Amino acid sequence: MPDLTLTAAPGDYRAVLPSLTASIAGITLPIASPPPSAAASGRQAAGPRDDPIFGAAPCLAGPDGLRLYDTVAAARFIAAGSGAAGVTLLPADSSVEAIRVEEWLYWEVTVLQPQVLAAAAGHIQGLTKDVSDRLEQAFAAHPKHILAGTDLSLVDLAVWSDLLLLFGPGGKLSSDSESPLAKWFRSWESDARFTAAVAAALDSAAPETFVQSAAAQFASQMAVAPGQAEKNVVKLPEAGKRNVMVTSALPYVNNVPHLGNIIGCVLSADVFARYCRLRGYNVIFMCGTDEYGTATETKAMEEKVTPRQICDKYHAIHRSIYEWFGISCDKFGRTSTPQQTKICQSIFRSIHEQGRLKEDTISQPYCVVCSRFLADRFVEGTCPTPGCAYEDARGDQCDRCGKLLNAADLINPRCHICHSRPEIRNTEHLFLDLPELKAELETYVSDTSAAGGWSANSIQTTNAWIRDGLKPRCITRDLKWGVPVPLDKYKDKVFYVWFDAPIGYISITANYTEQWERWWKNPQEVELVQFMGKDNVPFHTVIFPCTLLGTKEPWTLMRTISVTEYLNYEGGKFSKSRGVGVFGNDAQDTGIPVEVWRYYLLTNRPEVSDTVFTWADLQAKQNNELLKNLGNFVNRSLAFLAKPEGEGFASIVPEAPGAEQDELTAKFGQTVGDLVKEYIDNMEKVKLKAALKTAMAVSSAGNLYLQDSKFWKLYKEDKPRCAVVLRSAVGVVHLLATLLQPFMPSFSDKVLAQLNLPASSLTLTDDAAAAAFQPWTLVAAGHSIGAVEPIFREMKDDEVEAFRERFAGSQADRTAAAAAAAAGGAGGSKAGAAAAGGGGKGKGKGGGAAAAADGVAKKEEKGKKGEAAADGPVDKKEKKAKGEKGEKGEKGEKGEKEEKGKSGGGKAAAAESAAVDVSRLDMRVGRIVKVQKHPDADSLYVEEIDLGEPEGPRTVVSGLVKFVPIEEMQDRLVCVLCNLKPAAMRGIKSHAMVLAASNADHTQVELVNPPEGAAPGDRITCPSYPGERDVQLNPKKKVWEAVQPDLRTNGDKVACYKGVPLAVAGGVCTSATLLDASIG
Repeated sequence: MPDLTLTAAPGDYRAVLPSLTASIAGITLPIASPPPSAAASGRQAAGPRDDPIFGAAPCLAGPDGLRLYDTVAAARFIAAGSGAAGVTLLPADSSVEAIRVEEWLYWEVTVLQPQVLAAAAGHIQGLTKDVSDRLEQAFAAHPKHILAGTDLSLVDLAVWSDLLLLFGPGGKLSSDSESPLAKWFRSWESDARFTAAVAAALDSAAPETFVQSAAAQFASQMAVAPGQAEKNVVKLPEAGKRNVMVTSALPYVNNVPHLGNIIGCVLSADVFARYCRLRGYNVIFMCGTDEYGTATETKAMEEKVTPRQICDKYHAIHRSIYEWFGISCDKFGRTSTPQQTKICQSIFRSIHEQGRLKEDTISQPYCVVCSRFLADRFVEGTCPTPGCAYEDARGDQCDRCGKLLNAADLINPRCHICHSRPEIRNTEHLFLDLPELKAELETYVSDTSAAGGWSANSIQTTNAWIRDGLKPRCITRDLKWGVPVPLDKYKDKVFYVWFDAPIGYISITANYTEQWERWWKNPQEVELVQFMGKDNVPFHTVIFPCTLLGTKEPWTLMRTISVTEYLNYEGGKFSKSRGVGVFGNDAQDTGIPVEVWRYYLLTNRPEVSDTVFTWADLQAKQNNELLKNLGNFVNRSLAFLAKPEGEGFASIVPEAPGAEQDELTAKFGQTVGDLVKEYIDNMEKVKLKAALKTAMAVSSAGNLYLQDSKFWKLYKEDKPRCAVVLRSAVGVVHLLATLLQPFMPSFSDKVLAQLNLPASSLTLTDDAAAAAFQPWTLVAAGHSIGAVEPIFREMKDDEVEAFRERFAGSQADRTAAAAAAAAGGAGGSKAGAAAAGGGGKGKGKGGGAAAAADGVAKKEEKGKKGEAAADGPVDKKEKKAKGEKGEKGEKGEKGEKEEKGKSGGGKAAAAESAAVDVSRLDMRVGRIVKVQKHPDADSLYVEEIDLGEPEGPRTVVSGLVKFVPIEEMQDRLVCVLCNLKPAAMRGIKSHAMVLAASNADHTQVELVNPPEGAAPGDRITCPSYPGERDVQLNPKKKVWEAVQPDLRTNGDKVACYKGVPLAVAGGVCTSATLLDASIG
């Protein structure tokens, strides 16, 4: 057993179980107190518990960065090494005894411990009868040990540690009682090993401190945030109500989740669940960690621990990260529970009885060195898919092309563990007979995909599986870590993770309520809405439905599926296995508020094509959309209202006499009401990104309303009308808190605090939505608002650069760099103190002001030079800055003209000396508004392309006749290089070049496509190359000729420069089919 240390405050009851486990196992376990600074702040400042994810819970620390913050997980780790002392506290993972231990430990954590904590806090007097009865029955059968046929087990230690809070010093029950519980507790109390463990955990604290710490823990668990109390109430379907069950694809526990994982399923599901609550639907949101299978075994081998210890560790990490991101699961569970085993085996037996299974012998890789059959993920090699040839494809799926594979088909296969070449041996397995279920599946898909509004990518993937021919699917594996197959012939096998994992949705619900069948066997009254990434689609639309259909039982099948593509990171892909990108704990550690992270990920949600995370884009959205649009409207409205009488309304919402007759206000109300209807329509169709854009349009309309009303002048000239404007604006502030609550709940909490209104005021029922047409009615006259302060701050360029540098490379690289910096006494990073809010000057210019399309942001920028730092109001300077002529400042339009037309002087000189890379190219999105064949050249098209320029469309000549039919050219978005020197082609001058991809021999040519949602004039940039573009490329310098060879599509058909994607406002440009193709 490696050297271990437990860090815990003296008298913390949570230290008893690890201390007791170590004492029984004969393992020395030093217990260190946290530093005083940590005790004062509630956080560890240094040492083994200085972790950005966790607070002041006890921590078991060991070699290789091991940290376990969960009491049972820590005890498990210690117990796993108990055999050396001749004591076996945990049986082997695959044994029957292990299943019994798991059932008892799960009961201890979820049933016994919560009651003990409630008793310690005085909320109940003791244990409930059902809990006492279970324990007394166990003690009656086995007076010393809870489990028959065993010596001391971890179950005994966990239960005794709980009972210490009832029968020990300060407990509610007398240890002198003759009850079976008290007798069993006393039978171990005098054991020297127990006495030593308690003394070590108590340290210098008084004996009663254990109970006091338990009471404090109970109080903290009961301190539920406003609006979240309903999570403590078990909800069941109700007749006559819309009952919605939301699930997120269960994240795997082999690493810390990165931002791509978070937006791909968990965050998206949270948004929809929160929306359903606002609408008054009866909704539950189920999520948890997927814990069985090969990846867990692999990770356990890497970290030299057991699969159970890996699951305990990463489940706690996932839970903590999702809590920080504000994920509002009704139950966040896990798949390695007794309920999972019971339900999974029950479904299997039903399929087996219905004759939906086949037996077959398959040839499977066997590693002679490791003496084991290798599951799919344990085999790596070259992908056999034509045109892919990815050298690190896994035996179940290729990460590059996405194709599902069989390990035997890999080229040059190797064992993931020892890297030797496996041999092929025969092994018997069970298969789900998908061909026999095809007719039922096709009926389900046809009916449900239309009724449920399935996304196009999910329909395409599902139909491809059916069209290509369904084949029997193997559902068993030669592994130890998983749900055992309940047949004697296959007792040494477990279920394949993609048979057992979707059943996790059901078992997690069973852990939420014993009446889980009212949700899962109630298709007439329950809608199932599922969120996932695109690689999970066939398992949810083919395999899982076939599994449930095969039982002939009335299961609730998925009605709506929402699928995301991939979120890429700067110059490549997010990768958990390689540690590339920004991870959940990284986001928390940046100091950027959670509402900014949620907003950025959701505006960048890859709904129809891959998108890319860049720090410059985050800065632009933070500064231009959150700060200058949303924050500006909220703060201007509330800050003016809060001004003292004579300057404002002294924080009191005024009456709004004649609001209906005010033409500007009535028009504003119509606009807002229409936008709310559009928002609801988008959310009902699970178009989350469109709904968020609509909500932000409400803020833009609010800014425009304030500008057009000139409320600061009205206050002096027509105060009653000013009151109408301010009350309407405050109503829309509250409306925005409602509309944005699913997307940015922490933002809504801050707005509610400033409005001095409760969370219960946020509702979007039909009546509430109709009231949006009269925004002056949304907050009552006479209501007193709270203290007002800016919500967003500007993100500076130097912060962006620091973040980009800090999160370059892999996690391993960053850890090594941090260690080196610490050894050298390096100072802190500028990025560590990042401000809330965001935006836009210098390198953050590109594409960030889309939410201000109503013209509001442009007016604000032109008129208010002093308002860049925060979303505060323009108060003392308001009249001076604006004057009689409104908001137009001195430099707004001039600056735009200079940007487009200035070609001399310093800019030209800078271009001469600038690095020769893609940043020199002026690439934009264009729309072909007219196309015809060149009158004097059969191979050329002449196009008129709208590039969003005031001068109108440009004439462009392209040699695409042989490759792209003219009907596919018309009204099409294209990528255009705009700063080539104009050139005559057969008598017609071409003023730009349409970008196309071509294979090596130029027999295939395809247009490069901008991402979905792009618009004419949008800039195409390369995030890692932020330099200044030339006004016109100098032909003599041959910049284009130097850059063009590095413009190619990658293995995902994404257009790249030196491997870095070409991006438009977060989306990436792509070719339809060409891999590794030249772009020109």
